[in-house]
Amino acid sequence: MNTSTHEIPFTETTIIPVNGVDLEVFEAGRENAGNPIVLCHGWPDLAYTWRYQIPALVAAGYHVIAPNQRGFGNSARPDNIVDYDIEHLTGDFAALLDHFGYESATFIGHDWGAFIVWSFTLLYPHRVDKVVALSLPYLARGEMPWLNFMEAVLGSDYYFVHFNKQPGVADAVFDADPARFINNLYRRDEPLMPPKPGMALIEIAQGDSPLGEPLLSESDLAVYDSAFKHSGFTGGINWYRNLNRNWHLLADADPVIHQPALMIYGLRDAVARSEHLSLFVPNVEEISFDSGHWVQQERHSETTSAILEWLARTPAS
Repeated sequence: MNTSTHEIPFTETTIIPVNGVDLEVFEAGRENAGNPIVLCHGWPDLAYTWRYQIPALVAAGYHVIAPNQRGFGNSARPDNIVDYDIEHLTGDFAALLDHFGYESATFIGHDWGAFIVWSFTLLYPHRVDKVVALSLPYLARGEMPWLNFMEAVLGSDYYFVHFNKQPGVADAVFDADPARFINNLYRRDEPLMPPKPGMALIEIAQGDSPLGEPLLSESDLAVYDSAFKHSGFTGGINWYRNLNRNWHLLADADPVIHQPALMIYGLRDAVARSEHLSLFVPNVEEISFDSGHWVQQERHSETTSAILEWLARTPAS
Protein backbone atom coordinates (compact mmCIF):
# COMPACT_ATOMS: atom_id res chain seq x y z
CA MET A 1 0.00 0.00 0.00
CA ASN A 2 2.99 2.32 -0.24
CA THR A 3 1.70 3.73 -3.47
CA SER A 4 0.23 6.90 -4.89
CA THR A 5 -3.06 7.85 -6.43
CA HIS A 6 -3.90 10.94 -8.40
CA GLU A 7 -0.42 12.22 -7.45
CA ILE A 8 -1.33 12.06 -3.75
CA PRO A 9 1.42 10.09 -1.96
CA PHE A 10 0.19 7.65 0.62
CA THR A 11 1.97 7.56 3.92
CA GLU A 12 4.47 5.12 5.41
CA THR A 13 3.45 1.91 7.13
CA THR A 14 4.61 0.37 10.38
CA ILE A 15 3.60 -2.88 12.06
CA ILE A 16 2.68 -2.05 15.66
CA PRO A 17 1.85 -4.67 18.34
CA VAL A 18 -1.26 -3.59 20.26
CA ASN A 19 -3.88 -5.42 22.32
CA GLY A 20 -2.46 -8.85 21.49
CA VAL A 21 -2.35 -8.34 17.70
CA ASP A 22 -0.12 -6.66 15.15
CA LEU A 23 -1.70 -3.78 13.25
CA GLU A 24 -0.44 -2.25 10.02
CA VAL A 25 -0.53 1.47 10.79
CA PHE A 26 -0.11 4.36 8.38
CA GLU A 27 1.19 7.50 10.04
CA ALA A 28 1.73 11.03 8.77
CA GLY A 29 2.46 14.40 10.35
CA ARG A 30 4.80 13.37 13.15
CA GLU A 31 5.87 17.01 13.21
CA ASN A 32 2.38 17.71 14.57
CA ALA A 33 2.82 15.42 17.58
CA GLY A 34 0.40 16.42 20.32
CA ASN A 35 -2.56 16.93 17.98
CA PRO A 36 -3.66 13.39 17.07
CA ILE A 37 -6.45 12.33 14.75
CA VAL A 38 -7.28 8.67 14.19
CA LEU A 39 -8.91 7.47 10.95
CA CYS A 40 -11.06 4.33 11.02
CA HIS A 41 -11.96 2.58 7.78
CA GLY A 42 -15.01 0.38 7.28
CA TRP A 43 -15.80 -2.78 5.28
CA PRO A 44 -14.67 -3.85 2.78
CA ASP A 45 -12.11 -1.08 2.92
CA LEU A 46 -8.61 -0.12 3.96
CA ALA A 47 -6.75 2.77 5.53
CA TYR A 48 -6.07 3.67 1.89
CA THR A 49 -9.62 5.04 1.77
CA TRP A 50 -8.31 8.17 3.54
CA ARG A 51 -5.67 8.98 0.88
CA TYR A 52 -7.41 12.25 -0.04
CA GLN A 53 -7.87 13.42 3.54
CA ILE A 54 -4.46 12.59 5.02
CA PRO A 55 -2.37 15.31 3.31
CA ALA A 56 -4.95 17.98 4.14
CA LEU A 57 -5.15 16.90 7.78
CA VAL A 58 -1.36 17.00 8.08
CA ALA A 59 -1.29 20.46 6.49
CA ALA A 60 -3.92 21.56 9.03
CA GLY A 61 -1.62 20.54 11.89
CA TYR A 62 -2.74 17.01 12.77
CA HIS A 63 -0.72 13.94 13.61
CA VAL A 64 -2.59 11.36 11.50
CA ILE A 65 -2.85 7.71 12.58
CA ALA A 66 -4.68 5.38 10.18
CA PRO A 67 -4.56 1.63 10.89
CA ASN A 68 -5.63 -1.23 8.76
CA GLN A 69 -7.84 -2.77 11.41
CA ARG A 70 -7.62 -6.40 12.45
CA GLY A 71 -8.66 -8.61 9.56
CA PHE A 72 -7.43 -6.21 6.86
CA GLY A 73 -4.29 -5.71 4.81
CA ASN A 74 -1.15 -6.82 6.62
CA SER A 75 -2.74 -6.56 10.06
CA ALA A 76 -3.39 -9.68 12.13
CA ARG A 77 -6.31 -11.92 11.23
CA PRO A 78 -7.29 -13.96 14.30
CA ASP A 79 -9.17 -17.19 13.64
CA ASN A 80 -11.65 -16.81 16.51
CA ILE A 81 -14.80 -14.90 15.51
CA VAL A 82 -15.20 -13.28 18.94
CA ASP A 83 -11.77 -11.70 18.50
CA TYR A 84 -13.56 -9.25 16.21
CA ASP A 85 -16.16 -8.11 18.74
CA ILE A 86 -16.47 -4.48 19.80
CA GLU A 87 -14.38 -4.96 22.93
CA HIS A 88 -11.45 -6.16 20.83
CA LEU A 89 -11.87 -3.58 18.08
CA THR A 90 -12.17 -0.64 20.47
CA GLY A 91 -9.41 -2.13 22.62
CA ASP A 92 -7.13 -1.91 19.59
CA PHE A 93 -7.70 1.83 19.41
CA ALA A 94 -7.17 2.35 23.13
CA ALA A 95 -3.88 0.46 22.88
CA LEU A 96 -2.94 2.44 19.76
CA LEU A 97 -3.39 5.70 21.69
CA ASP A 98 -1.25 4.25 24.46
CA HIS A 99 1.45 3.32 21.95
CA PHE A 100 1.70 6.89 20.71
CA GLY A 101 1.45 8.32 24.21
CA TYR A 102 -1.93 10.03 23.78
CA GLU A 103 -4.63 10.22 26.41
CA SER A 104 -7.24 11.22 23.82
CA ALA A 105 -7.69 12.07 20.14
CA THR A 106 -10.21 13.10 17.52
CA PHE A 107 -11.67 10.10 15.70
CA ILE A 108 -13.03 9.88 12.15
CA GLY A 109 -14.84 6.75 10.99
CA HIS A 110 -16.61 5.61 7.85
CA ASP A 111 -19.15 2.77 7.55
CA TRP A 112 -18.23 0.04 10.09
CA GLY A 113 -15.39 2.31 11.14
CA ALA A 114 -18.05 4.81 12.22
CA PHE A 115 -19.75 2.09 14.29
CA ILE A 116 -16.42 1.40 15.99
CA VAL A 117 -15.87 5.11 16.63
CA TRP A 118 -19.36 5.56 18.11
CA SER A 119 -18.78 2.48 20.28
CA PHE A 120 -15.28 3.56 21.29
CA THR A 121 -16.75 6.87 22.42
CA LEU A 122 -19.30 5.02 24.57
CA LEU A 123 -16.73 2.66 26.10
CA TYR A 124 -13.79 5.08 26.38
CA PRO A 125 -15.44 8.53 26.61
CA HIS A 126 -12.40 10.16 28.22
CA ARG A 127 -10.26 9.18 25.22
CA VAL A 128 -12.32 10.92 22.54
CA ASP A 129 -12.22 14.68 21.90
CA LYS A 130 -14.42 14.93 18.80
CA VAL A 131 -16.20 12.51 16.48
CA VAL A 132 -16.63 12.64 12.71
CA ALA A 133 -18.81 9.87 11.25
CA LEU A 134 -19.39 9.23 7.56
CA SER A 135 -22.30 7.22 6.16
CA LEU A 136 -23.26 5.28 9.31
CA PRO A 137 -25.09 7.27 11.99
CA TYR A 138 -25.19 6.26 15.63
CA LEU A 139 -27.01 2.94 15.97
CA ALA A 140 -29.37 3.06 18.93
CA ARG A 141 -29.27 -0.14 20.94
CA GLY A 142 -33.02 -0.74 21.18
CA GLU A 143 -34.85 -3.51 23.00
CA MET A 144 -34.06 -6.34 20.56
CA PRO A 145 -30.57 -7.56 19.58
CA TRP A 146 -29.59 -5.96 16.30
CA LEU A 147 -29.42 -9.10 14.15
CA ASN A 148 -32.79 -10.33 15.41
CA PHE A 149 -34.30 -6.94 14.58
CA MET A 150 -32.72 -6.89 11.11
CA GLU A 151 -33.92 -10.38 10.30
CA ALA A 152 -37.44 -9.55 11.46
CA VAL A 153 -37.59 -6.36 9.40
CA LEU A 154 -35.30 -7.04 6.41
CA GLY A 155 -35.35 -10.83 6.10
CA SER A 156 -32.78 -13.62 6.16
CA ASP A 157 -31.17 -12.55 2.87
CA TYR A 158 -30.17 -9.17 4.27
CA TYR A 159 -26.39 -9.27 4.20
CA PHE A 160 -25.84 -8.78 7.94
CA VAL A 161 -28.14 -11.74 8.59
CA HIS A 162 -26.80 -13.83 5.70
CA PHE A 163 -23.22 -13.49 6.98
CA ASN A 164 -24.40 -15.09 10.24
CA LYS A 165 -26.91 -17.63 8.94
CA GLN A 166 -24.68 -18.93 6.13
CA PRO A 167 -21.09 -18.59 7.36
CA GLY A 168 -18.45 -18.90 4.69
CA VAL A 169 -20.78 -18.60 1.70
CA ALA A 170 -20.32 -14.92 0.95
CA ASP A 171 -16.66 -15.06 2.00
CA ALA A 172 -15.93 -17.60 -0.73
CA VAL A 173 -17.73 -15.56 -3.39
CA PHE A 174 -15.84 -12.39 -2.53
CA ASP A 175 -12.49 -14.21 -2.22
CA ALA A 176 -12.90 -15.75 -5.68
CA ASP A 177 -12.34 -12.42 -7.44
CA PRO A 178 -11.58 -9.48 -5.13
CA ALA A 179 -11.01 -7.02 -7.97
CA ARG A 180 -14.38 -7.76 -9.52
CA PHE A 181 -16.23 -7.46 -6.22
CA ILE A 182 -14.52 -4.21 -5.23
CA ASN A 183 -14.91 -2.67 -8.69
CA ASN A 184 -18.61 -3.58 -8.77
CA LEU A 185 -19.15 -2.24 -5.25
CA TYR A 186 -17.16 1.00 -5.42
CA ARG A 187 -19.24 3.04 -7.87
CA ARG A 188 -20.00 6.70 -8.41
CA ASP A 189 -23.17 8.28 -9.80
CA GLU A 190 -25.02 5.09 -8.97
CA PRO A 191 -28.81 5.44 -9.03
CA LEU A 192 -30.77 4.37 -5.99
CA MET A 193 -32.70 1.24 -6.88
CA PRO A 194 -35.42 -0.62 -4.96
CA PRO A 195 -34.15 -3.75 -3.19
CA LYS A 196 -34.32 -7.02 -5.08
CA PRO A 197 -34.74 -10.54 -3.72
CA GLY A 198 -31.58 -12.39 -2.79
CA MET A 199 -28.34 -11.48 -1.07
CA ALA A 200 -27.46 -8.11 -2.59
CA LEU A 201 -23.70 -8.23 -2.03
CA ILE A 202 -23.35 -11.66 -3.65
CA GLU A 203 -25.35 -10.35 -6.61
CA ILE A 204 -22.97 -7.37 -6.83
CA ALA A 205 -19.89 -9.57 -6.57
CA GLN A 206 -21.05 -11.77 -9.43
CA GLY A 207 -22.60 -9.04 -11.56
CA ASP A 208 -21.52 -8.34 -15.14
CA SER A 209 -23.12 -4.90 -15.52
CA PRO A 210 -22.67 -2.80 -12.36
CA LEU A 211 -24.59 0.45 -12.20
CA GLY A 212 -22.93 3.85 -12.21
CA GLU A 213 -19.29 4.49 -13.05
CA PRO A 214 -16.14 3.04 -11.47
CA LEU A 215 -14.99 5.06 -8.48
CA LEU A 216 -11.48 3.62 -8.34
CA SER A 217 -8.73 4.17 -10.89
CA GLU A 218 -6.84 1.13 -12.13
CA SER A 219 -4.01 1.85 -9.68
CA ASP A 220 -6.47 2.29 -6.80
CA LEU A 221 -8.21 -0.97 -7.65
CA ALA A 222 -4.86 -2.74 -7.76
CA VAL A 223 -4.21 -1.66 -4.15
CA TYR A 224 -7.52 -3.14 -2.99
CA ASP A 225 -7.13 -6.28 -5.10
CA SER A 226 -3.66 -6.97 -3.71
CA ALA A 227 -4.73 -6.33 -0.12
CA PHE A 228 -7.80 -8.59 -0.23
CA LYS A 229 -6.02 -11.33 -2.13
CA HIS A 230 -3.62 -11.34 0.80
CA SER A 231 -6.12 -11.06 3.66
CA GLY A 232 -9.32 -12.51 2.23
CA PHE A 233 -12.65 -11.11 3.39
CA THR A 234 -13.48 -13.34 6.36
CA GLY A 235 -11.77 -11.24 9.04
CA GLY A 236 -13.76 -8.15 8.11
CA ILE A 237 -17.00 -10.12 7.77
CA ASN A 238 -16.43 -11.39 11.30
CA TRP A 239 -17.15 -7.84 12.48
CA TYR A 240 -20.75 -8.47 11.36
CA ARG A 241 -20.81 -11.87 13.03
CA ASN A 242 -20.43 -10.17 16.41
CA LEU A 243 -23.32 -7.74 16.07
CA ASN A 244 -25.57 -9.41 18.64
CA ARG A 245 -22.60 -9.98 20.92
CA ASN A 246 -21.84 -6.26 20.62
CA TRP A 247 -25.42 -5.45 21.57
CA HIS A 248 -24.86 -7.30 24.84
CA LEU A 249 -21.37 -5.86 25.42
CA LEU A 250 -22.70 -2.30 25.14
CA ALA A 251 -25.58 -2.89 27.55
CA ASP A 252 -24.05 -1.03 30.48
CA ALA A 253 -22.58 1.90 28.55
CA ASP A 254 -24.09 5.38 28.78
CA PRO A 255 -25.92 5.46 25.42
CA VAL A 256 -25.42 9.20 24.88
CA ILE A 257 -22.48 10.58 22.89
CA HIS A 258 -21.53 13.76 24.74
CA GLN A 259 -18.64 14.83 22.50
CA PRO A 260 -19.05 17.26 19.59
CA ALA A 261 -19.86 15.25 16.47
CA LEU A 262 -20.10 15.80 12.73
CA MET A 263 -22.28 13.40 10.72
CA ILE A 264 -21.71 13.30 6.94
CA TYR A 265 -24.24 11.55 4.69
CA GLY A 266 -24.32 10.72 1.00
CA LEU A 267 -27.72 11.51 -0.45
CA ARG A 268 -27.56 8.39 -2.65
CA ASP A 269 -26.15 6.12 0.04
CA ALA A 270 -28.18 2.98 0.63
CA VAL A 271 -27.42 3.31 4.35
CA ALA A 272 -30.39 5.05 5.93
CA ARG A 273 -29.85 8.37 7.67
CA SER A 274 -31.00 8.79 11.25
CA GLU A 275 -34.12 10.87 11.76
CA HIS A 276 -33.49 11.26 15.50
CA LEU A 277 -29.71 11.41 15.76
CA SER A 278 -29.67 14.31 18.19
CA LEU A 279 -31.53 12.23 20.80
CA PHE A 280 -28.35 10.21 21.34
CA VAL A 281 -25.80 12.67 19.94
CA PRO A 282 -26.99 16.05 21.25
CA ASN A 283 -23.92 17.97 20.07
CA VAL A 284 -24.11 16.85 16.46
CA GLU A 285 -24.06 18.72 13.16
CA GLU A 286 -25.36 16.91 10.08
CA ILE A 287 -24.44 17.61 6.45
CA SER A 288 -25.09 15.79 3.19
CA PHE A 289 -23.43 15.61 -0.20
CA ASP A 290 -24.66 14.35 -3.55
CA SER A 291 -22.78 11.11 -3.18
CA GLY A 292 -23.09 7.40 -2.75
CA HIS A 293 -21.67 5.37 0.10
CA TRP A 294 -17.98 6.15 -0.42
CA VAL A 295 -18.35 9.87 0.23
CA GLN A 296 -14.75 10.47 1.37
CA GLN A 297 -13.59 9.21 -2.02
CA GLU A 298 -16.43 10.20 -4.35
CA ARG A 299 -16.77 13.76 -3.03
CA HIS A 300 -13.33 13.96 -1.49
CA SER A 301 -12.75 17.70 -1.91
CA GLU A 302 -16.10 18.70 -0.38
CA THR A 303 -15.80 16.09 2.37
CA THR A 304 -12.27 17.11 3.31
CA SER A 305 -13.16 20.81 3.34
CA ALA A 306 -16.22 20.18 5.51
CA ILE A 307 -14.23 18.14 8.01
CA LEU A 308 -11.44 20.71 8.25
CA GLU A 309 -13.87 23.62 8.62
CA TRP A 310 -15.82 21.82 11.37
CA LEU A 311 -12.68 20.77 13.23
CA ALA A 312 -11.30 24.31 13.12
CA ARG A 313 -14.36 25.93 14.69
CA THR A 314 -15.43 23.19 17.11
CA PRO A 315 -13.81 23.05 20.53
CA ALA A 316 -13.15 19.64 22.03
CA SER A 317 -15.43 18.41 24.79
